[in-house]
Amino acid sequence: MFDNREAAGRLLAEKVAAAEPENPLVLALPRGGVPVALPVAKALGAPLDLALVRKIGMPGNPELAAGAVVDGGAREVVFNDEVLGYAGLTQADFAGAVEEKLKEIEARRERYLGGRRPEKIAGRTAIVVDDGIATGATVRAVLQALRKRGPLEIWLAVPVGPQEVIWQIRGMTDRLIFLSAPRDFYAVGAHYREFGQVSDEEVVQMMRSYRNSEGSET
Repeated sequence: MFDNREAAGRLLAEKVAAAEPENPLVLALPRGGVPVALPVAKALGAPLDLALVRKIGMPGNPELAAGAVVDGGAREVVFNDEVLGYAGLTQADFAGAVEEKLKEIEARRERYLGGRRPEKIAGRTAIVVDDGIATGATVRAVLQALRKRGPLEIWLAVPVGPQEVIWQIRGMTDRLIFLSAPRDFYAVGAHYREFGQVSDEEVVQMMRSYRNSEGSET
């Protein structure tokens, strides 16, 4: 049981730093992943960016993911071909939805980072950080998209996730670092004593504060 996201981030940072990633870049999944990622980025002295992703829902069933759009220098769209095939749909059927999600991502990057462009992934160890994994759908989309951008390695660092999902995702990463992987898993928040919602304003403040601290050290 973790006290809060910041405490989990400090524990995670120790394990990540001990693994000595080469040329690291930390990518937080907002909003809950940002306070976890901050201690990781600080421990590594690494840049911190956001991994922005928006789910594409199925027509008539928006909770069922047809795919996801992931932010980056070149926007990446990841589709669940099994779901599409079962419904008799093609990727082309979601062209309008993809454009809508791209606009949402652009708006979020503007809100959180003042429109600052994504950090370059090529040649770096991209370390994706979240406050936990449940189904793993969002993380899978991010990992698939990142692989296309020429990273040196892709790491995933999370405090907690269900054992079955952790093992499934392990094959998508060059290194997976976690603190707990219980077999009986109910929800990410059940592993935190304090698990309040992280607001947009808090994300903005954390990202701005970290960037300012980076500038003061250079």
